[in-house]
Amino acid sequence: MKVRQRQPLSAGEPLKPKHESQSYITHALFFTAFFSVAYFLLHRWREKIRTSTPLHVLTLSELAATLTLLASFIYLISFFGIASTLFPFFNSRSPSDDDLYLTVNCSPPPPQSPSNLIPCHKLEDDELVQAVVSGSIPSYSLESQLKDCRKAAVIRRSAVEIVTGRSLEGLPVEGFDYEAILGQCCEMPIGFVQIPVGVAGPLLLNGKEYTVPMATTEGCLVASTNRGCKAIHVSGGASCFLLRDAMTRAPVVRFASAKRASDLKFYLEDPLNFDSLAVVFNKTSRFARLQSIKGTVAGKNLYIRFSCSTGDAMGMNMVSKGVQNVLSVLEREFPDMDVMGISGNLCSDKKAAAVNWIEGRGKSVVCEAVIKGEVVKKVLKTSVEALVELNMLKNLTGSALAGALGGFNAHASNIVSAVFLATGQDPAQNVESSSCITIIEAVNDSHDLHISVTMPSLEVGTVGGGTHLASQSACLNLLGVKGASKESPGANSGQLATVVAGAVLAGELSLMSAIAAGQLVNSHMKYNRSSTQVLS
Repeated sequence: MKVRQRQPLSAGEPLKPKHESQSYITHALFFTAFFSVAYFLLHRWREKIRTSTPLHVLTLSELAATLTLLASFIYLISFFGIASTLFPFFNSRSPSDDDLYLTVNCSPPPPQSPSNLIPCHKLEDDELVQAVVSGSIPSYSLESQLKDCRKAAVIRRSAVEIVTGRSLEGLPVEGFDYEAILGQCCEMPIGFVQIPVGVAGPLLLNGKEYTVPMATTEGCLVASTNRGCKAIHVSGGASCFLLRDAMTRAPVVRFASAKRASDLKFYLEDPLNFDSLAVVFNKTSRFARLQSIKGTVAGKNLYIRFSCSTGDAMGMNMVSKGVQNVLSVLEREFPDMDVMGISGNLCSDKKAAAVNWIEGRGKSVVCEAVIKGEVVKKVLKTSVEALVELNMLKNLTGSALAGALGGFNAHASNIVSAVFLATGQDPAQNVESSSCITIIEAVNDSHDLHISVTMPSLEVGTVGGGTHLASQSACLNLLGVKGASKESPGANSGQLATVVAGAVLAGELSLMSAIAAGQLVNSHMKYNRSSTQVLS
């Protein structure tokens, strides 16, 4: 605690209070008035809500109470010493240069750093680094103070090296557009990580060829997916279908009883009420369209799962904003409802969950192809019978024994992650997006192979998030799905989902073939080991 004093105090002299003449009785009166009228107004407003009386219609007693509340509030914040921060006009005197700041133990004031005397943009780089290290300039404020995002990253990087005592050599800082991530993708950047991008293809999907970008550091992954693309292509291509498109958000609300939670559940299930709430939700965005609301009761708590289409955006922010608006309306209809959280985990985002596996989230797709028997032998180096049996034992039975949740596949997550990183998707949503069941069957008198992947919760978008960054935007452009579709909103993100599923199909086909043919270990030993780090 610091006390402002014009004259230095002699040793042992007690500190005098700043406002000796201020009456404690006055403080007590204003405290009492503030809480009394606040309670009165809250009680009156609650009655108005119950009787559907407009809140802005005030009686004389309510008007007087409002003025008293305002006056006591202003008095109290000035008493607590924060009025000068919130309302500068409360300051009757500006601090002069000869003001001394004495701590309670009368120790001398700490020396001022150069950043307190000179604007940040006038300091040398070394001075800025030291100011960040000392804490006089918060690291998070460098961009706003310097108005130069690249320089902010360089200064912060140097400060981190000093504070940690560890070198960041090898982490590049130059050559990146830091303006593009400000307030959107990453806070307090100190550089960027390089991930190589390879391409697999052409992937012949729905009669169109795609060259699929994949950002990965795993050897064999791109090569294996490329082999799967070749097998699909020479067999006539794959077909993919978008089954459902609905992003979800599920807030949790609480009541005083299970009966009231049930009342709201039944209210939401009424088609007329849904239509009125859909109007409120859809006003949030030109692209947000509410599809369904499902309530799940747990005691006196209600979890409300909203599902909506979001155009070409992945849509988490869009649906959250719409849900917030609907909750505001519901609070007027159910004033005893307490909103505990905008997300109650029944959504379910970034977690493996049965609700996403069963009901879907984001894009739900299915992709299939028939691979000719001779292609299985010549390109994939195995047989139809071996692939069918391996899929049953590995992807189905083995996954069931493991208690897998949506993991009835060989390595769908590998391909999903690589395409997500290349195209600016949220990599954490790889968790639910990789839910996939791979089914392999013999067809055409067991001469050919039918393979399919069903993915119920692919969460992708072509606008928002990291999709606008230069590298990721280039990869989206390579696929022909950059930005929003002007002709048909949502078409680009839907097409991206089918490409991801098609790439997963190719990856599953190739890896399963490698395992069936006993090639997996040899190929990884050849292509996925760094000779510079192998000692034996």
